[in-house]
Amino acid sequence: MSPTPADDKNYDAGLMWFRRDLRPEDNAAFAQCLAACRQVHAVFVFDRAILGTLPRRDRRVEFIRESLVPLDEALREMAGSPAAGLVVLHDLAEEAVPRLAAQLGVQAVFANHDDEPAALQRDAAVRRRLAAQGIALHTAKDHTVFERGELLTQTGKPYSVYSPYRRAWRAKLDAADLAPHRTRPRAQALAERPPAHRQPIPTLAELGFERTNLADLPLPAGIEGGQALLKDFLARIDRYQDARDFPAQRGPSYLSVHLRFGTVSIRELARLALERERGGSAGAATWLDELIWRDFYFQILANFPHVADVQGNGHSFRPEYDAIVFEDGARAEALFAAWCEGRTGYPLVDAAMHQLKETGYMHNRLRMVTASFLSKDLGIDWRWGERYFARQLNDYDLAANNGGWQWAASTGCDAQPWFRIFNPVTQSERFDPQGRFILQYLPHLVGLQGKALHAPWQAAPLELEAAGLALGTDYPRPVVDHAGAREETLRRYGAVKERARSA
Repeated sequence: MSPTPADDKNYDAGLMWFRRDLRPEDNAAFAQCLAACRQVHAVFVFDRAILGTLPRRDRRVEFIRESLVPLDEALREMAGSPAAGLVVLHDLAEEAVPRLAAQLGVQAVFANHDDEPAALQRDAAVRRRLAAQGIALHTAKDHTVFERGELLTQTGKPYSVYSPYRRAWRAKLDAADLAPHRTRPRAQALAERPPAHRQPIPTLAELGFERTNLADLPLPAGIEGGQALLKDFLARIDRYQDARDFPAQRGPSYLSVHLRFGTVSIRELARLALERERGGSAGAATWLDELIWRDFYFQILANFPHVADVQGNGHSFRPEYDAIVFEDGARAEALFAAWCEGRTGYPLVDAAMHQLKETGYMHNRLRMVTASFLSKDLGIDWRWGERYFARQLNDYDLAANNGGWQWAASTGCDAQPWFRIFNPVTQSERFDPQGRFILQYLPHLVGLQGKALHAPWQAAPLELEAAGLALGTDYPRPVVDHAGAREETLRRYGAVKERARSA
């Protein structure tokens, strides 16, 4: 649905349903709602169907809650009325949104697309309930530049390889694709909330949650938090292609959680990256390619839904890899626990897992290293790791998480070849040469130097004694031998490839 002229409104009243788009400006569905309706209400639902599955201390819930406060303030400021703002509900979304729409007397509800299986199921239920009440549901593209079937191969099929997708993405792009969706010029349509709904944003306690360490992390929430991180990143974006792989350096943008919850606009980020790239910034060009990867994984999820289902039990993008026989039973459970808890005996892997548990963030290079280690060193089904990351990551996004795990496990589209296996010691020596990142999360290894810091089991007894370390007591011995695990993985994957060739 395209925006209509301000003097040609389609509806007397409409409802904007904010979800993963927690910003009032450059918001596609909100712009359409304001353009199509004489009067506009706004709602956010803390969906019990989602919150009920989460631990009572969850940084994502706190991030959302902290981001709703400035969104509510911005809506009231745009409307010019303290009685305007955001209606916030804590309920089952598929029931609450149609109920509120009926109470408010709106003729249409507007929201931005969400292609995750559970979200599609929810939206279908909402659409049916609204239709039964004679209310329309309009949805718009907002969290990607290109989505679903907008980019197809010459044979009319979705892309499954990144490089040609990237070329097609760049060839199709024009200024209109990155143009902001203006909302402020039509903000006078924002209505005052009914008195019963003029409540402040609920506290975490009122939602049944406890505070986390979010306030202690360098992760400012909300619209202003996203802009602050963007400003910081633009000052160093030119070095991005060199700094992004080193976890001890401030290389990444740290904007992924803001993209996840829509406190920044993907169009703004892509537009800024393209402008810097055209100015000769190699770092901006590399970052834009990373944003294109994000679009790529979203269209994979939309066009190949077998990779993930509502229960989170997806299949390999390449069906033949579902035949891989991974480790199982008590041994697998013990190895998985060691991986989750950061006690594999490989310092870079362990430090990365501690970073994830303590902060909800993991550096992208380390996501690849730890995922490869789980699936190819420990021989454990990549889906176990995918689900663990889904519980831990602040920026958890099903499309990117599934795509990244399948890439590392060599089961996905355009994935790491199955015979290429990260060596965790080599990765450590190359990308954390001084061990600065390792020591940040494993400070008890401070007495080790050089090779011993990256592979303590190879340290001489005198080195360990000088460092005050006893392997197996102060720091674990390796749970597997990388060389032996590599051979087992080659056999495991090779058997599947051989069966596929013989079929």
